[in-house]
Amino acid sequence: MIRLAKALLFLAPLSCTVFAQTVPAPAETNAPDANKAGAYYNFAMGRLYTELAASEGRQSDYVAKAIQHYKEALRLDPSASIIFEELTDLYIQTGRLREATAQAEDMLKQNPENLDARRMLGRIYTRALGDNSSGKIDEGNLKRAIEQYQKITEKEPKDADSWVMLGRLYRVSNDSPAAEKAFKAAIQADPDNEDALTQMAVMYAELGDSKRAIEMLQSATSKSPNERSLALLADQYEQVQDYKSAAEVLKKALEMAPDNGRIARGLAQDLMFSDQLDEALKLYGQLATEEPRDPQIPMSMSEIYRAQHDFAKSREFLTKAKTLGAEGMEVRYQEIKLLEAEGKNDQALTELKAILDESQRKTYSETELRRRESLLEEYGVLARNSEKYPQALEAFRQMGTLYGDSPAGAKVTPRAAVQVIETYRQSKDFASALREADAALKKFPEERMVRVEHATALADMGKIDDAAKEIRGLASGEPDRETLIALAQVYEKGKRFPEMGKALDDAEKLSTSDKEKEDLYFMRGAMYERMKKYDDSEAAFRKVLAMNPGNASALNYLGYMLADRNVKLDEAQQMVKKALDTDPENGAYLDSMGWVYFRQGKLDEAQGLLQKALDKIGSDPTVHAHLGDVYFKLGKTREAIAQWQMSVKEYQTASQADADPDEVAKVKKKLDEAQVRLAQEKKK
Repeated sequence: MIRLAKALLFLAPLSCTVFAQTVPAPAETNAPDANKAGAYYNFAMGRLYTELAASEGRQSDYVAKAIQHYKEALRLDPSASIIFEELTDLYIQTGRLREATAQAEDMLKQNPENLDARRMLGRIYTRALGDNSSGKIDEGNLKRAIEQYQKITEKEPKDADSWVMLGRLYRVSNDSPAAEKAFKAAIQADPDNEDALTQMAVMYAELGDSKRAIEMLQSATSKSPNERSLALLADQYEQVQDYKSAAEVLKKALEMAPDNGRIARGLAQDLMFSDQLDEALKLYGQLATEEPRDPQIPMSMSEIYRAQHDFAKSREFLTKAKTLGAEGMEVRYQEIKLLEAEGKNDQALTELKAILDESQRKTYSETELRRRESLLEEYGVLARNSEKYPQALEAFRQMGTLYGDSPAGAKVTPRAAVQVIETYRQSKDFASALREADAALKKFPEERMVRVEHATALADMGKIDDAAKEIRGLASGEPDRETLIALAQVYEKGKRFPEMGKALDDAEKLSTSDKEKEDLYFMRGAMYERMKKYDDSEAAFRKVLAMNPGNASALNYLGYMLADRNVKLDEAQQMVKKALDTDPENGAYLDSMGWVYFRQGKLDEAQGLLQKALDKIGSDPTVHAHLGDVYFKLGKTREAIAQWQMSVKEYQTASQADADPDEVAKVKKKLDEAQVRLAQEKKK
């Protein structure tokens, strides 16, 4: 079009050029072809002067001439939408909003059905939303813009672009239901409209509905992927902690924009969070070459080496990050996480406590409050895992009062209450756990996490029917997957396995992702094991491992179960070793390997691992029983008796749900026989 306009100028006589500059009123004509030709000529001249205005710094005379030509083109051909669009662009770019408004309103007086004039008004009002000194949204212009697009879409329901703009304006006015309807109308008019799909996804994301946001973005990116929409999709996967899917999406985005460092960093992080550690390490290495002075890169590499249990390398890169300028809370926190990974929990707790003491204030900023909340919870969980229950309770109670009666406190306090209840449960003070759960339920009757924890506390006390009733009450209609899983866990505590199996069957019907199905197969495997249906249990765990060969919990559970039955010991050893490779300090995994060694007759190795397991989970009756068996085989009868006595004591303090009468009876029988043997040895 521009090239044609310039060609017209070269061919036109001088008088025509003068005519273009003065724009006299054209002779009246009824010839449609003449009007079209005149409209085209003036449109071309309008474009030419617009280009001249842009190249010469928007000189006002060029702008004025461009506007005159566009107006004349519209007079001759009022139906030409492109003229409206370019004239509107010119008005907006040159800040002549009042002049544009006046022209559009004048055209509407002449013809109220002129939708192009309404589009001009809608764009002008939209442009003017934030065009004021206060920086706030102009509610009047917002209302007027919405009115124009409402009228446009009423007359042209297939105008997808106008529906999208209307949806955006509804979002600005915080009318999410109306925005959703507008975006759906745009998609109905144009199913491939990327803008509508993306805008709708962003709206769902803002509302916290990541599932629907992902559905919209999947649709958008499958039809017309670009780095922006792919990045949005990856962000939503991250919100639901599906880092593997996020990484897959960002790989596609990086292929489209290989020089985009932000996407590369996001991909490296998602690879790390999805346990694709070698690939993440390789990408971070490339980023370190490109940005050698960035301390955050070696910090992330330190995290990866820590996850790979290469603690020397982890500390090396943490030191490198500090030499590049990394300092403050983040570095200290990473050092604490490294101590924790090394099994140095006491040192980690000491360092965390030092940070909490140093950062204590009378008043905190919002950022400081969030950081302190996170540190208190971290300290409480670590203390609880280290069986330092008073310190854990103190931290969680501080966390619960941190925000006072502020809106933020309304979210944090229920979580802190649940942590307190959970701490009492893990310390086997079930009466106190139920007391705290009753108080929390009274204070936060609508909080799902509190209601689930209260039901769990009831189940610990053997009140299975009451607990199940509470869980069922969480679903307003048909039970959702999470409610069904919680119900299955309650029935498991009551050893009511048929009802547990029914809940798992119903939950499986609602499971869509591989991860959801994997979790259910694991629960079913554990259920069958407790029912002593070992073949069914083994089959369920092998289904888990077929889906995810690296599932450490399944590897450990199946490996232990095989060892406990004294079958397939070599395979059991391989499984538990693989689990331990992922978490060398895990007390349950250490116990399993110790039991495998016991079954293989490797008593010294078994003794060492079981003693280490006791350092991690000293209140577990099974570990005490296992170590007792090892001592007895080694001829250390007194030591065996001491361990079996501890096992019986721990069983007696366990919840009614967790106690296994058969296991208790076995330990008591061994204890009695050992005490008789010891008495006989004394007589000799």
